[in-house]
Amino acid sequence: MTASIIRSALFVPATRPERIPKALAVGADVVIVDLEDAVAEDLKREARTNLETFLAENPEARLLVRINAPTHPEQAEDLQLCARHPGVIGVLLPKVESAVQVALAAGCGKPVWPIVESARGLAHLPEIAHAPGVERLSFGALDLGLDLGLASGSAAAERMLDQARYALLLQSRLAGLASPLESVFPDIKNLPGLARATAEARDMGFGGLLCIHPSQVAVVHETLMPSPQELDWAQRILAAGASGDGVFVVDGQMVDAPVIGRARRLLQRAGQAIP
Repeated sequence: MTASIIRSALFVPATRPERIPKALAVGADVVIVDLEDAVAEDLKREARTNLETFLAENPEARLLVRINAPTHPEQAEDLQLCARHPGVIGVLLPKVESAVQVALAAGCGKPVWPIVESARGLAHLPEIAHAPGVERLSFGALDLGLDLGLASGSAAAERMLDQARYALLLQSRLAGLASPLESVFPDIKNLPGLARATAEARDMGFGGLLCIHPSQVAVVHETLMPSPQELDWAQRILAAGASGDGVFVVDGQMVDAPVIGRARRLLQRAGQAIP
């Protein structure tokens, strides 16, 4: 999974197992069955049983699972379930605050996606990112904002959260991880707002978004897809670069290694072969 492009990761609550096949059919790059925030405390065991039954009856299905937080008493059984089923291809670890917590989750034998949701987690991000088993980082903007005392949705709060985004990008690069995923966009009906948020995440260097509703998936994919003009530019850059010249000119602009790298990334994002 490390080399795969993940644009959309769609949550579905384990308390609604009938929604899992629908989520898989939407076209999201990955589906995350949630045993944590979307599940009431008195339904934790039932949710895990629902997921276990679905995996047993659908052995071809491939899912990620958001397990309960490191301090939650149900986490150990969540990890045991993940270890038993080949259909679980990754574990989202919420509220992570240390590399030790990552190591415990990685013990189930599946790649780990830590989700930073507190000031302590952000402070320990370098060691979390470098912990064995980590594949990709993300963060929970709402929980992190609450922990930091931010006014959710305000421009000031976003300025502060941008510091967390920068940290995720920096540590992902330093640890050689896949591109991080932006936090959820909670206003489900505001699809234009989602498109704007996705474009900002794209331009910041994020690979995609965590999604909480099937309607968000198509918007995220469309926004992340390079335009025909960008793809034409990228193809011409790489075609011109095939000559082997270190520096050359396309459309009157100097082209060197960083420009060639951007052209390759655009084609990669579009799923096109790179010459």
